[in-house]
Amino acid sequence: MTKKLVGNVTPEERDEIQMLFERRNGLYELAKILTADNAELYEKLVKDMGETGTKFQNWWDRMAEKYQWESVNGGSWEIIFETGEIMLVEP
Repeated sequence: MTKKLVGNVTPEERDEIQMLFERRNGLYELAKILTADNAELYEKLVKDMGETGTKFQNWWDRMAEKYQWESVNGGSWEIIFETGEIMLVEP
């Protein structure tokens, strides 16, 4: 696996994806401990996970289109939150 710098995002764009990233991770952690016994809370969690996942993917799609980042088959991008740098992760 290799990583290659392919671009940068603005601090505002970085903050947007970082918030979604942290929210998504928090929801996954909550899902590990929440049971379906509390149906109302469980349904809210499932809905929130779906919405957050969609927003997360939409951010990557929007930024990739805006900045025209290099991509490869089987690869993915990741962000370095401290710098806003976008890395192409190649298999």
